[in-house]
Amino acid sequence: MSVSRRRFMVIAAGTLAGMTLPRLALATARIWRARAFGTDVSIFLPAIGQDFYRVVRSVERELQLIEKEFSLFADSALVRLNESGILKNPGKRMRDVFEMSAEIHEATGGAFDPTVQTIWKAHASGGDLAGARARAGWRKVEHSASQIRLASGMELTFNGIAQGYAADRLRSILKREGYSDLLVNMGEIGAMGRPENTTAWQVRIADAAGQIVGQMQLKDRSLATSSPKGMLIGPQHQPHILHPDGRHPIWNTVSVSASSAALADGLSTAFCLMGKGEIETALARISDASLELCI
Repeated sequence: MSVSRRRFMVIAAGTLAGMTLPRLALATARIWRARAFGTDVSIFLPAIGQDFYRVVRSVERELQLIEKEFSLFADSALVRLNESGILKNPGKRMRDVFEMSAEIHEATGGAFDPTVQTIWKAHASGGDLAGARARAGWRKVEHSASQIRLASGMELTFNGIAQGYAADRLRSILKREGYSDLLVNMGEIGAMGRPENTTAWQVRIADAAGQIVGQMQLKDRSLATSSPKGMLIGPQHQPHILHPDGRHPIWNTVSVSASSAALADGLSTAFCLMGKGEIETALARISDASLELCI
């Protein structure tokens, strides 16, 4: 398996990109870094209060709780669901992600489908793809506030939305604590306000090879970028973004901005598999999302 990061965005305003902040900003700025979902997490705060470390502990706890729900590499709620086919009394975070996944699945005509984990595993092992595709399909998932039940042999992955959801949750915590200018980077970007002495956060977009292919300004908005060849799976080196019906990605890199990082995350994943007309139809169904790059 050839692996590199699926999301490729560089923060161009500040030391997150190895650049230099204005001297006055450096006096009060803080950059917090961690690891979650197998990737780097950074939060940039141009100015902080005396309660910074208490707030950081809240952020750390939230990240841990989200990983306990959605990680595929730990004893998470999602792993238990995949192993047993049933999850009783799902928590609020799981219910939130299910609701958003259902919305994005519908808007994208099924291109966003968390049931592709079964197909992903078949590609990775060189297994029975036809059988895996027969077991997939979001509409086969039964979910309510009290229970989630999967069809026989089905498994889910929320890798196409969970990091965006986490970025939204962290941004919400910081906003509740009184922070108005900040940027959360989990690969998916959640921005609020702006850095000192600027009008917006400057974000550059890179493709799977690390080449800068676009840039934009973010203020009170989120951005997600997906590159199917950012990870290649199995002996056939299959791009890791999969459609349940077997169609291949159309685009090399797609960036979507939205009010929610989870929404941008899910849409950028699905749009890799969709033609321009299909993308336009999906955007007409969902408010406050924009296609920023499609190459």
